[in-house]
Amino acid sequence: MTDARLLTDRARPSIRLERHLPDPPEIVWRALTEREQLRRWFPCDVIVSGGRWEIGAAITFPFRPEVMDLTLAGEVLEVDEPNVLAFTWGEDALRFELSAEGDGTRLVLIDELPPDAAARNAAGWELCLDRLAGLEPASGSWQPRFEHYAAAFEPMVGPQQPRPPGFEKGEEK
Repeated sequence: MTDARLLTDRARPSIRLERHLPDPPEIVWRALTEREQLRRWFPCDVIVSGGRWEIGAAITFPFRPEVMDLTLAGEVLEVDEPNVLAFTWGEDALRFELSAEGDGTRLVLIDELPPDAAARNAAGWELCLDRLAGLEPASGSWQPRFEHYAAAFEPMVGPQQPRPPGFEKGEEK
């Protein structure tokens, strides 16, 4: 488990997660930008308009029907291959920062989000980053992570929203 930090020194709260990955930044970049690789770890499909990660490109994020009936919209905000990728994801703004660290990569994910989504997203991104690192999260591991973050974040940003109804059926990919 990677401990997420809550950042409150911005216009909106953000969570920050950091992970060391064994592959170099160029390989991790492909995991962040190639649709087939994203399907292995990102919580939904990622369809970039025109198939190219360019500033201003529209993105759609359809969830699998067995998870929930929801499609989010977004836009590419920043592309600096293989160092920074930023885009909106519904109400959130996601920023992935990659830097070489030894033979691998330090990945920093910053999710700017509504205050009541901090614990839910921190727990969810941990599961996603586990998958990105090639680890399969233990079944049912989301709930204890959420409870940990809800207890830590509520004093700073208020009550935390649980998962959307129906999402439980799609927790484990």
